[in-house]
Amino acid sequence: MLVGADPFLAEFDRLAHQVFGTGEGAGMPVDVTRRGEELVVRFDIPGVTSDAIALSLENHVLTVTAERHASYGENEKVLVQERFDGAMTRRLRVPEWVDGERVCAEYADGVLTVVLPVAEQAKPRRIEIRPGQTALDAA
Repeated sequence: MLVGADPFLAEFDRLAHQVFGTGEGAGMPVDVTRRGEELVVRFDIPGVTSDAIALSLENHVLTVTAERHASYGENEKVLVQERFDGAMTRRLRVPEWVDGERVCAEYADGVLTVVLPVAEQAKPRRIEIRPGQTALDAA
């Protein structure tokens, strides 16, 4: 569960709960943090090569798809299998203020890190207040 007063992170939290309630997202836990003017999303996807991961952002939905296949020796019989095997998909709705053109990702040590920067037009800006005439000055 994401904690904090940030309404954008609250939306991520709501969606994470929604995804955990379905079969989608199995084997791909996620952390979302805010770092300055960007969101950082980390997906745990151990045992997967980077070329077996697909990442897309469409209509404010970040989709990660990965495929992992367990390999056992010829003389091995599986007695317990708790590690996810097969295709995995995880979808998270991202805030509208994310700059989709500048999203970047890297994969190292079984962790996919996706950085979602704030769009320039969504950043707070200072508005200059110019001195002007009041109604009394005009009379």
